[in-house]
Amino acid sequence: MKRRIVAVGAALLVLTGCAASGGPKSPAVSSSRASGPTVETTSTSVSGPWRAWTASLTRPEAHGSCGATAHQVVCATDTGALVGRSRADGRVTWTVPGDAHAKTAQLLVDAADERAVAGVAGVLRAADLRTGEQAWTRRLPTGRAYVALAATDGIVYALHAPDPFVRTGAVLDAVRASDGTPLWHRNVTWSTGEPLAAFRGRVYTADGITRVTARDARTGATVATSPAGVECPHLVTGGHYLVCTGSPFSAGDTFPPMRRLDPATLKPLPTPRNTIDKPVQGVISGDGVLVLYEAGAEDTGAGDWYAYDLEHDRRLWSTYATRTDGADVAGGRFVTFTPGNGTTRGRVITIDLHAGPQGTGSAAPRLSAAYAQTRDGEHPVLVVPAGDTGHVVVMARTHGSLRSLPLP
Repeated sequence: MKRRIVAVGAALLVLTGCAASGGPKSPAVSSSRASGPTVETTSTSVSGPWRAWTASLTRPEAHGSCGATAHQVVCATDTGALVGRSRADGRVTWTVPGDAHAKTAQLLVDAADERAVAGVAGVLRAADLRTGEQAWTRRLPTGRAYVALAATDGIVYALHAPDPFVRTGAVLDAVRASDGTPLWHRNVTWSTGEPLAAFRGRVYTADGITRVTARDARTGATVATSPAGVECPHLVTGGHYLVCTGSPFSAGDTFPPMRRLDPATLKPLPTPRNTIDKPVQGVISGDGVLVLYEAGAEDTGAGDWYAYDLEHDRRLWSTYATRTDGADVAGGRFVTFTPGNGTTRGRVITIDLHAGPQGTGSAAPRLSAAYAQTRDGEHPVLVVPAGDTGHVVVMARTHGSLRSLPLP
């Protein structure tokens, strides 16, 4: 099937005719018109498994972020554009141009609702994952920016705040994923860097101090708050779990105990105690294994990954030392990059979630080959496709490129 898309170049073309943000009286408006030259391209369906490939990225893509479904890679640029790429060879199959600019790009790839959503500066733009067409666009008043995105059950949740943020004025908007129709909005207490989580009919926000709040996903009504006395400087989420840890921004030498929260009541549950080191970053598997990077209070660049079994209240393993960025969970294994020095540098490594780095046999750590994209100096980012694809995609920021490679 042939159709017309806008070419992706060093600068992406501008799309006009977008809707204003606000309440129900400001409906979203969709548009597929773009100014500037266009090129013919062939959009073909891709059958079969993921394949290994490399593809170059434009500068705006390399300065944005990427995600993936079981069928394609999607990148959000720092101009607010969305770019779809084939899982077979990485080539561009569709583009929705942008007309904003920011240092960061929030990206949500929601396979269930067939939407990719980019939040760049004060523009929220959605693309249809099946057709590559723009689905809807919403705009904030000048001086506000999108800072976090989530989705569940046909609703996109977009958290926005004043830019620059001064700890007040954050708002959580809920819009229908299909057409961007506003459903509700609530003023929320939020802290820079805190995640937005949505699952099982609820949406969760954290204030970066003590309070975690759960709201009904359909109405925005508050249904639970964490109890007084439970410190939550930083919330780690994943796999339908909520875990409070110390803040990665803390300047102190001691940190509050790790606390797992009940998603229904937000009351604390039995949780393994963490070490005395500073919690910096964490990922959680679907079966409740938290892998947490803990670093020295004075030097967050020197630390170790520790694994905790949240369901059985115990620590599983510790002391895998590497950098903090680039970590995820795939195929029942922890996926990250090897340290920037040593004989195995510049590779992707996978570690059995339960056996850890000392596992043997089928549970032993596995290494990829060394690639240009996985070198420390490329500032690589892991993109793990949803579903059991058997591949992982590495995004290199220094020399913009993507590499799809078999999961070690």
